Amino acid sequence: GAVELAKLVVETIEKSPSGPLQYAYDKEMPIKEKIAQLCQRVYGAGEISYATLAEKKIKQIHALGIDNYPLCVAKTQYSFSSDAKAFGAPSGFELKVRDIVINRGARMLVVIMGEMMRMPGLPASPQALHIDLVNGQIEGLS
Repeated sequence: GAVELAKLVVETIEKSPSGPLQYAYDKEMPIKEKIAQLCQRVYGAGEISYATLAEKKIKQIHALGIDNYPLCVAKTQYSFSSDAKAFGAPSGFELKVRDIVINRGARMLVVIMGEMMRMPGLPASPQALHIDLVNGQIEGLS
Protein backbone atom coordinates (compact mmCIF):
# COMPACT_ATOMS: atom_id res chain seq x y z
CA GLY A 1 0.00 0.00 0.00
CA ALA A 2 2.91 2.40 0.60
CA VAL A 3 3.96 2.47 -3.07
CA GLU A 4 0.42 3.28 -4.19
CA LEU A 5 0.18 6.00 -1.56
CA ALA A 6 3.51 7.49 -2.66
CA LYS A 7 2.33 7.55 -6.28
CA LEU A 8 -0.88 9.34 -5.26
CA VAL A 9 1.09 11.90 -3.25
CA VAL A 10 3.41 12.62 -6.20
CA GLU A 11 0.44 12.83 -8.58
CA THR A 12 -1.38 15.27 -6.28
CA ILE A 13 1.70 17.48 -5.91
CA GLU A 14 2.25 17.54 -9.67
CA LYS A 15 -1.38 18.57 -10.26
CA SER A 16 -1.27 21.51 -7.86
CA PRO A 17 2.25 22.44 -6.76
CA SER A 18 2.61 24.74 -3.79
CA GLY A 19 3.56 28.36 -4.30
CA PRO A 20 6.86 29.88 -3.30
CA LEU A 21 7.92 29.67 0.34
CA GLN A 22 6.58 32.60 2.35
CA TYR A 23 8.09 33.53 5.70
CA ALA A 24 6.12 35.17 8.51
CA TYR A 25 8.64 38.02 8.30
CA ASP A 26 10.73 39.89 5.74
CA LYS A 27 14.11 38.13 5.62
CA GLU A 28 15.95 41.45 5.28
CA MET A 29 14.55 42.93 8.53
CA PRO A 30 16.77 43.37 11.58
CA ILE A 31 16.76 40.18 13.63
CA LYS A 32 14.71 41.55 16.55
CA GLU A 33 11.99 42.70 14.14
CA LYS A 34 11.98 39.27 12.47
CA ILE A 35 11.61 37.55 15.83
CA ALA A 36 8.82 39.94 16.87
CA GLN A 37 6.87 39.45 13.64
CA LEU A 38 7.23 35.68 13.78
CA CYS A 39 6.21 35.48 17.44
CA GLN A 40 3.26 37.84 17.05
CA ARG A 41 1.93 36.40 13.78
CA VAL A 42 2.45 32.71 14.50
CA TYR A 43 2.24 32.40 18.30
CA GLY A 44 0.09 35.41 19.26
CA ALA A 45 2.75 36.96 21.50
CA GLY A 46 2.60 40.50 22.81
CA GLU A 47 5.99 41.54 24.16
CA ILE A 48 9.33 39.91 23.35
CA SER A 49 12.12 40.04 25.94
CA TYR A 50 15.75 39.03 25.54
CA ALA A 51 18.14 37.49 28.05
CA THR A 52 21.67 38.91 28.20
CA LEU A 53 23.01 35.88 26.29
CA ALA A 54 20.48 36.42 23.48
CA GLU A 55 21.45 40.10 23.24
CA LYS A 56 25.12 39.11 22.91
CA LYS A 57 24.25 36.61 20.17
CA ILE A 58 22.30 39.26 18.26
CA LYS A 59 25.40 41.49 18.24
CA GLN A 60 27.52 38.53 17.11
CA ILE A 61 25.05 37.66 14.33
CA HIS A 62 25.14 41.26 13.10
CA ALA A 63 28.96 41.34 13.23
CA LEU A 64 29.10 38.10 11.20
CA GLY A 65 26.72 39.58 8.60
CA ILE A 66 24.25 36.71 8.86
CA ASP A 67 21.19 38.72 9.88
CA ASN A 68 19.42 37.41 6.77
CA TYR A 69 19.49 33.76 7.91
CA PRO A 70 16.00 32.31 8.38
CA LEU A 71 14.72 31.65 11.89
CA CYS A 72 13.82 28.37 13.54
CA VAL A 73 12.12 28.57 16.95
CA ALA A 74 12.79 26.06 19.73
CA LYS A 75 10.24 26.31 22.56
CA THR A 76 7.99 24.15 24.68
CA GLN A 77 5.58 21.95 22.76
CA TYR A 78 2.92 22.41 25.46
CA SER A 79 1.97 26.02 24.70
CA PHE A 80 2.31 28.76 22.09
CA SER A 81 3.98 30.76 24.87
CA SER A 82 7.40 29.97 26.33
CA ASP A 83 5.67 28.82 29.54
CA ALA A 84 4.98 25.07 29.51
CA LYS A 85 2.19 25.60 32.08
CA ALA A 86 0.24 28.06 29.89
CA PHE A 87 -1.66 25.41 27.95
CA GLY A 88 -3.48 26.00 24.70
CA ALA A 89 -3.28 29.18 22.67
CA PRO A 90 -2.96 32.17 25.00
CA SER A 91 -2.45 35.58 23.41
CA GLY A 92 -0.70 38.83 24.29
CA PHE A 93 1.83 37.06 26.51
CA GLU A 94 5.53 37.85 26.85
CA LEU A 95 7.88 35.52 24.98
CA LYS A 96 11.35 35.27 26.45
CA VAL A 97 14.27 34.69 24.09
CA ARG A 98 16.90 32.89 26.17
CA ASP A 99 19.52 32.22 23.48
CA ILE A 100 20.05 32.18 19.73
CA VAL A 101 22.04 29.30 18.28
CA ILE A 102 23.92 30.02 15.06
CA ASN A 103 23.82 27.08 12.65
CA ARG A 104 26.26 28.21 9.97
CA GLY A 105 26.16 24.93 8.03
CA ALA A 106 22.36 24.93 7.84
CA ARG A 107 22.36 28.72 7.36
CA MET A 108 19.72 29.29 10.03
CA LEU A 109 19.33 30.84 13.45
CA VAL A 110 17.61 28.82 16.19
CA VAL A 111 15.78 31.11 18.61
CA ILE A 112 15.62 29.38 22.02
CA MET A 113 12.59 30.38 24.09
CA GLY A 114 12.20 29.21 27.65
CA GLU A 115 13.44 25.94 29.09
CA MET A 116 12.92 22.75 27.13
CA MET A 117 14.70 19.61 26.03
CA ARG A 118 16.05 20.22 22.53
CA MET A 119 16.18 16.50 21.71
CA PRO A 120 12.55 15.41 22.06
CA GLY A 121 12.12 11.69 22.25
CA LEU A 122 14.93 11.24 24.73
CA PRO A 123 13.96 10.71 28.36
CA ALA A 124 15.14 13.22 30.94
CA SER A 125 17.66 10.60 32.09
CA PRO A 126 18.90 8.63 29.03
CA GLN A 127 19.96 5.02 29.56
CA ALA A 128 23.52 5.94 28.54
CA LEU A 129 23.88 7.66 31.92
CA HIS A 130 23.37 4.29 33.64
CA ILE A 131 26.01 2.37 31.66
CA ASP A 132 29.41 2.01 33.29
CA LEU A 133 32.58 -0.04 33.20
CA VAL A 134 33.28 -1.75 36.54
CA ASN A 135 36.32 -4.02 36.93
CA GLY A 136 36.50 -4.48 33.17
CA GLN A 137 32.81 -5.46 32.94
CA ILE A 138 30.08 -3.40 31.30
CA GLU A 139 27.17 -2.72 33.65
CA GLY A 140 23.80 -1.14 32.93
CA LEU A 141 23.01 -2.92 29.66
CA SER A 142 20.00 -5.17 29.63
